[in-house]
Amino acid sequence: MCRSIKTLRPPYTESVTEEDVRAAALQYVRKISGFRAPAAHNAEAFDRAVEAITRASEDLLGALQVRGSR
Repeated sequence: MCRSIKTLRPPYTESVTEEDVRAAALQYVRKISGFRAPAAHNAEAFDRAVEAITRASEDLLGALQVRGSR
């Protein structure tokens, strides 16, 4: 699922922008909703989901502790 979403944590990606996180959230919402672009009557719910997943992803990435290699 969502093969085009790349891993956004070190060591896979050293510098992650807010745009990277939002793009991944958008791709996820597109995948689970089945809509590339929602109809007008679904746009608000779609956008809220993208924002919520973006925030949750940023929280997750900020809290992860990546251990050094052994």
